[in-house]
Amino acid sequence: MHFSAARRPLSRRSVFSLFGAAAAVPALAACGVGGETDEEKAKTVRIAYQNFADSTLLVKEQRTLENRFPDHEFEWTAFDSGAGINTAFLGGALDLAVIGSSPAAQAISPPLAVPYQVIQLLNVIGSSEALVVRPDRGIKAIPDLVGRKIAAPFSSTSHYSLLAALQQHGVDPGAVNIVDLEPQNIQAAWERGDIDGAYLWTPTLTGLQKTGTTLIDSAQLAETGKPTLTFAVAGSEFLNRSPQIAAAWLEATDAAIKQIGTDPTVVAQAVSKQIGSSVDDALSQLEQNIYLDLEQQRSPEYFGTPEAPGKLAERLRDTAEFLLAQKKIDALPDLATFQQALRIPEPAHAH
Repeated sequence: MHFSAARRPLSRRSVFSLFGAAAAVPALAACGVGGETDEEKAKTVRIAYQNFADSTLLVKEQRTLENRFPDHEFEWTAFDSGAGINTAFLGGALDLAVIGSSPAAQAISPPLAVPYQVIQLLNVIGSSEALVVRPDRGIKAIPDLVGRKIAAPFSSTSHYSLLAALQQHGVDPGAVNIVDLEPQNIQAAWERGDIDGAYLWTPTLTGLQKTGTTLIDSAQLAETGKPTLTFAVAGSEFLNRSPQIAAAWLEATDAAIKQIGTDPTVVAQAVSKQIGSSVDDALSQLEQNIYLDLEQQRSPEYFGTPEAPGKLAERLRDTAEFLLAQKKIDALPDLATFQQALRIPEPAHAH
């Protein structure tokens, strides 16, 4: 992964540990907006993406936004997890981002209260996130994790799913040695034999599954009432300043989501170039999640409509309630706070 076109990455979907990513904020701010006038700032759009298969990588690869707004500069920065994304937003260094539902729920809650809104549901996470264990450690089921060292990027959707799996099987998280590692460090620890298992996402997950055993995945947890989602979020100031860019983002990503359903190979080719995988691997990763276009996102199960809000705010509050029980947030906001954090996307024909 890289910073803009060729710099080092920061951090995918987490936020429990703010301090590890805090140092990234000055660097981002300096690269993105240091010394610029207000007019120059308005012409620069800073986007945080993640190196896993999804619709946004087609938009990045095809330079859809750059071609539509040639007078703007679009800075794409790769993050490994949501912790760095939330920290960067707090530092005023981002406008748009791809982030998971767990760090988004935490961002909406105190003490963070990140000033952004959820503007889109990019996918419902399925088997692209899973708990994998080493086959030589005698782990056959979730209760066997007691006393074992299991890695996950803290505050990520994977961390949330790991805790949910433990809860469902009556295992006290305190009885499991859960360690905070980013995907690339998980892979290295796995190869050294330092960990017994990990809950993480593709493409790193795919490599672990070649030698490991999958105990449970996020599709199974979704079926039992613990779904995890991938969102697009946008800074409140950016939405007020550049509504036309936000609308173009929705239109472009919606077209890409539809293309995953009608012609996934084109999307997989773009993804493979962006994350350095084979087209077949990218295609396999795309098939592991559920994609909803903007019309489908306005169903009662998700955003709903302005006249009839859907269940998405309740789902986010449920996630926050779970995080509160795990002492990952300070307090549980009321439902209205989560409803206000949602910006119901309009279908393209409504613009």
